[in-house]
Parts: sequence; C-alpha cells; structure tokens
Amino acid sequence: MTSNVSWLTTLGLLPLLGALFIAALSKRNELAAKRVAFGTTLVVAAAAIAMAMQFQRDNVDLQFVETYSWIPSFGINYAVGVDGIALVLILLSVLLAPIVVLAGWNESSGGRWSVKTFYILLLVLETMMIGVFSATDVFLFYVFFEAMLVPVYFLIGGYGTGERSAAAVKFLLYSLFGGLLMLASIIALYVLSGEQGGHTFDTTALSHLQMSSTTQNFLFLGFFIAFAIKAPLWPFHTWLPDAAQSATTGTSVLLLGVLDKVGTFGMIRYCLTLFPDATKTFTPVILVLAVISIIYGAFLAIGQTDFKRLIAFTSISHFGFITMGIFAMTSQGHSGATLYMFNHGFSTGALFLVAGWMISRRGSSKIADFGGLQRVTPVMAWAFFIAGMSSLALPGLSSFVSEFLVLIGTYTRYPVAAVIGTFGVVLAALYVLIPVQRALHGPITPGNESLPDLNLREKIAIAPVLAVIVALGFYPSPLLNVINPAAAHTIAQAGFTDPLPSIDGKAGK
Repeated sequence: MTSNVSWLTTLGLLPLLGALFIAALSKRNELAAKRVAFGTTLVVAAAAIAMAMQFQRDNVDLQFVETYSWIPSFGINYAVGVDGIALVLILLSVLLAPIVVLAGWNESSGGRWSVKTFYILLLVLETMMIGVFSATDVFLFYVFFEAMLVPVYFLIGGYGTGERSAAAVKFLLYSLFGGLLMLASIIALYVLSGEQGGHTFDTTALSHLQMSSTTQNFLFLGFFIAFAIKAPLWPFHTWLPDAAQSATTGTSVLLLGVLDKVGTFGMIRYCLTLFPDATKTFTPVILVLAVISIIYGAFLAIGQTDFKRLIAFTSISHFGFITMGIFAMTSQGHSGATLYMFNHGFSTGALFLVAGWMISRRGSSKIADFGGLQRVTPVMAWAFFIAGMSSLALPGLSSFVSEFLVLIGTYTRYPVAAVIGTFGVVLAALYVLIPVQRALHGPITPGNESLPDLNLREKIAIAPVLAVIVALGFYPSPLLNVINPAAAHTIAQAGFTDPLPSIDGKAGK
C-alpha cells in the first residue's frame, strides 16, 4: 500500500523539528524545553495512531511505502514501509515517549549537560526508533541501527548516576562490535547482489539471492550476533544490568522497553527472511540460548538487591521467551513473540517508572531500604504491584496472553524447550513476589514513614500504562488482528508451516 501522505517520513521528522525548536530556546528556559518535548511527543503519538487507523490489517504487503533515491551510485535508497509487526513496535515507541517525558519531568536536572540537551537527545532518539522499525533498505536500517547508539550513549553517560561513564562505554562497545559484524554481512550481501543482476540493498530483492549454505551461515551469524547483543540474549547480555542501573528512569524505560526490541525485530525482519536455510540450521542452538536466557535471567533476578538490576535481569528472562517464540517457527509463536515485545515494553516501563519514583523519594535503590510502602504510599505501591504481576504474566494482565502464545507455539514443534521454558514462569513468581513482599508489605522500614505518594503528574503518567496492561490482558484482539497476518506471512517466507497432528499423534513439519 502506497499512501498519498508520507506518514513514516512525517513521523520521523516531527521529533527532529521539536529538537530544533528546543535548540533555539535559551538554556535557562527549562520549562519551555520540557513543554515542547512533551507536546512534540504527543503530536507524534497522535499522528502514529492516525496512521495505524488506516492500516489494512489483512494486507500482508508492506504499507505506507516510500522510496526515494539516496545514493544512486551504490544502489542505496531511502525506503520505508511497515507490516503489522513493524507497526506495533512503532506504536510502542511513540506511545512510551510522552509518558517518559511526563514521568521524568525533573530527572533531567543535575546532569552533565543542560536540560534542553537532554530533551534534544530524547527526541532525536525517537526519530531513530521510528526509522529503524520502518526501514526497508538494509543500508538505511544499519544507519538508524548505529545512529541510535549516539543519543543513548550521551543519555546514559551525561545524565545517569553511579558508574554512568563506564556503563555508557560498555553499552557502546558491545553495540559497535555487533554493528561491525552486521556491516560485514551487509557488504557481502551487496557484493552478491552485484554478481546476480545488480547492486542493491533492498530487503525484498536480497531475500531472493542465491547463496551457498556456508555463505548463508556466516552472513546469518553476522546479523544474529548483532541482534542478540541488542536484544540482549545470553551470553551477549552483560552490558544491560550496568546500563539499566546507571541510566535515568526515562532512559531505562526506552532502553529496555523499545531499543532492545530492535534486536528481536531484526531477527524476524532480516535473519529469517534473508537467510531461511541458515535459520533452520541454527534454530536448535538459538533455542538452547533462549532457554538458558529464561532460566539464567530468572535465577539472577531472584538474587538481586538493587531494583534496577532486578528489572534488568527479568528482561533478560523475558527476551529469552521472545526469542524462543520467534525461532519456534510457528505462527502462534511469532504472534506471541511480537505481542510479547509490545507488552514487555509497557510492563517493564511501568516497573521502571514506579521504581524510579520510589528510588528518588528514598534516595536508595536497595530493596532492603524499602518496607511497608503499602501503608505509607498506597497508590505507588498498587502501581508497582500491578506492574509486577504483569511481569510474572498473571492471567488477566497483558503479558499472560503473549507468554501463553509463545509457550503453545513452541510446544507444537519443540516440546522440550517449551517445558523447560515453563519453569521460568515459576521462577518469575519468585523474582517478583519476593521484592513485592519486602518493599510493599511488612513493618515500615525506618526512613519510609513520611515518603510522599504519587503526585498528580505521576498519576497521569502511569495511568495509561496500567490501563494498557489491564486492557490487553482481557482483550488483546486489536493488536493480534494486526500481528497475525504478518506473523503467518513471515513464517511462510522462511519456508515453514505450522505443525499439524497426524493420526498416529506425531506432529507434522
């Protein structure tokens, strides 16, 4: 579908225009910078919703397609478009952005640079997030993939706490290493395309290239390792806990809520479609890594004493589920994985937001320093409780539906992986309920007697997040109706069909 309105380009440009407007403001006019940032993100969110209303959910082709020649001598185009999977992730990005601005109204103060620089970086990051999910030219995707590292690096290193410089450098080095591997694979694809008819970076054209199994395996690994680092999947995860602990609350929400999804999105969009044979070759190994991530992340989350590191390790476990759903290679697994990405963004975002408010009030991120908050700050305590229950996939909340689909979709083809992964659900109850018990219930810990509850701004910020968590728990159809056709199409492109039971009880391939 080609639209008369350049929706995706407009969505990408609006945050940049807001950033330019903020750059023209005086450094002293911090309130104006915050208002412009909030207003810009609201406009972008409204525009994205308007675009989504025109999306044809039964059409598996890319929609809102735009293609313009960029560097014609190398066959590079500015080419964008979305299917149901990309659309859902763009909506996740733009809906969380205004919530992050409103929730962290005061956290930009005290950084290495000015308040207006903080919001400029935030808006530039929003543009990069939109671009990376909508690019259909592999070179353009790589540009967005690498460019988004810059604002995140400065947001962590310039406005974080603790060992923020070391965390920012570690994040950057890991990401650049993965990016270089992917770049090598992209160059190889470009050379191969030239040998087979004409140099191109177009994703659709590259998916039809003829490659030997060895070549395809090596190029697959270049992409996959880059995405596994970004996701993060065990054993490429070690940058995440440090970055999450050092970043501001808003940066952590976008880092774990959106940016990490670029990794799992890339697995779907590039690993599966460009290298279907290599996908089949490496699927057993990747499923092992996914199961290890589920169990490893859950066990380490149970032992954490710091709220931010706890949430980071729970995300490693959750991304194990997402990766398992992707490489189960069933339509249910893919639909569940994509829905999981969206739901994880909101549930983890809610956890980080409320934990951030708790930490700012108490002046500590140690779980042991909290206790009895249910009596002192009931609204904040209930918000944390609902977010925590969503994180452990309680029935009736959004994560349950996506986790259930992933496990069912995996079981039909890889029952052992699904059964072991289910053990992660049990561990999730421990890593959520233990800190909930320690922080919210029991006697009031000395120093917590006069902590203020959520103010009006904070209630307005968290309310839509919790509303989405509850609404999608009972009625996920609006998202699944968009995701399902794209998920089934992706599976078919990769050469898989859903297993069907045979008369003798053996699953078909």
